[in-house]
Amino acid sequence: MDPALLRERELFKKRALSTPAVEKRQATSESGSHKKKKPKIDKESSSGSKHSTESSNGNFNIKTSSGYKFGCLAKIVNYMKTRHQNGDTHFLTLDEILDETKLLDISMKQKQWLMTEALVNNPKIDVRDGTYGFKPKYNLKDKKALLRLLDKHDQLGLGGVLLDDVEEGLPNSAKAIKALGDQIIFVTRPDKKKILFYNDKHCQFAVDEEFQKLWRSVPVDSMDEEKIEEYLKKQGISSMQETGPKKVLPVQKRKKQGGQRKRHFKTHNNHLAGVLEDYSDGVPVKK
Repeated sequence: MDPALLRERELFKKRALSTPAVEKRQATSESGSHKKKKPKIDKESSSGSKHSTESSNGNFNIKTSSGYKFGCLAKIVNYMKTRHQNGDTHFLTLDEILDETKLLDISMKQKQWLMTEALVNNPKIDVRDGTYGFKPKYNLKDKKALLRLLDKHDQLGLGGVLLDDVEEGLPNSAKAIKALGDQIIFVTRPDKKKILFYNDKHCQFAVDEEFQKLWRSVPVDSMDEEKIEEYLKKQGISSMQETGPKKVLPVQKRKKQGGQRKRHFKTHNNHLAGVLEDYSDGVPVKK
């Protein structure tokens, strides 16, 4: 081999060893490994934190909504009604009510609303010295009180009493009604609601057949409810329409006016009548 070529080869090796080399591939692989090591953000945790911040800001909080407030009020009223029907008629404080209805997690603002507005203005809640009790339509203690109420309605011509009102105001009403037996009469209305009447046994007497025939001979097919009610009012007898289903009156439509009203325009310069001239047809000819 040529000795000149050997010398050049040795010089090339020395230059190569003395010059440091940097591999670009290794750098790219290292940077890629660093990118892979970056922690991933958990979408669920981020969404959960977002919801928590929204709820903390008051954008979506069930316990502060109006529906939750009135739901608590309805639960309290139903509880007070149930305990009254079971015979627990003693009054309770608001803290006792919240404890028994398991509503201890309400806020102070809602508690203040119950004390100052909701319970005080509710027609089914009676308030006495900061305590609360159920307020039925008829406050009946026992079966004797129920019988007196039905007798009073019968004497005054007020008719019967709804079974729903009796069950609401009389503790253990089913037991009391069963004990009265034939002293009361049940009548079912067309809307399936039952009415209790006093069974006045003094009015149970035999009627002669001749009077029965006269009674049945009077035709009432042509008489509607309005005419019967009008006749009863003239005789000083009140009907039972208050306890019956209420009639919904049709909404009367307002009649449109036939012709439009003539509009009167205000005139000006009345004091110059006869002085001013009309130029609508051109310049007037001088006389």
